Amino acid sequence: MAKLKLSIIITAWKEPKTIGKAIESFVKQDIKVPYELIAACPDEETREVIRKYQKKYKQIKYFKDPGKGKPIALNMIFKEVKGEILILSDGDVFVNDGCVNLFLKRFEDKKVGAVCGHPIPTNSRNNKFGYWAHLLTSAVHKQRLNHEKGVMACSGYLYSIRAGVVKEIPKDTLSDDALISYMIYNKKYKVIYEPEAIVNVKYPTIFKDWISQKRRSAGGYNQIKYIFKQEVDRSVSKESKGIFFVLRFPRSLKEIFWTIGLVFARIYLWYRIFKDINKNTWKFEDIWTRIESTK
Repeated sequence: MAKLKLSIIITAWKEPKTIGKAIESFVKQDIKVPYELIAACPDEETREVIRKYQKKYKQIKYFKDPGKGKPIALNMIFKEVKGEILILSDGDVFVNDGCVNLFLKRFEDKKVGAVCGHPIPTNSRNNKFGYWAHLLTSAVHKQRLNHEKGVMACSGYLYSIRAGVVKEIPKDTLSDDALISYMIYNKKYKVIYEPEAIVNVKYPTIFKDWISQKRRSAGGYNQIKYIFKQEVDRSVSKESKGIFFVLRFPRSLKEIFWTIGLVFARIYLWYRIFKDINKNTWKFEDIWTRIESTK
């Protein structure tokens, strides 16, 4: 199989309204190496949009996702890609210009196995859920900038890995981005952050979706703790260390009230997580639900 320097992988499900912008945000960049862009989805509506872009850009390839979950789709794609470096992203986000070359530059260090991008909310800060998104992404950004030891989990919205380091993940994986980060780290590669590689993300706008998204993420971290028998970088104690950043983030009285609301929402979230752990209710089909308000 002929090798390329780069393979870009975009996974989507029922995202015909956003997949075009996701694809364009990559193909319109001045990418310095030969590459392929693989767009995968199980549904016909999204596939039709991908087909239209295939006619415009020779680098684009459509991959038929069997619809049995993202981990199974990724395992199939990993066997087909030609790139030495893989960039993974989603069909409901779009990246900033220049992010691809920034990633490629980082892999000049042969010890680097994964590079994490920088998610930024497209939500307005002028409402509660938008404010929560800005606060939480800013907190994670600060943590990644100051990261010194141990593994740093990449963001599934945009990250890049060295091909072949991870060949397969469990089919019931809840957080593929976090699991892949840990697998790469445990193979003695570095997992690093590229803050200038920006991906624009719409975060949940209703509480039900907010809980569902956070619960999925927490389920994934619980899986990792079980698989690798090591502490993960998300826990109640570690979250509590960021309390001073949280308290300094509000700019107005309204934002102070929203911050207090977020604290109680996180307490409720952790209650749900501990309940799931104790009752062993981490079911793939229940937790991998579509977050409608992010579309």
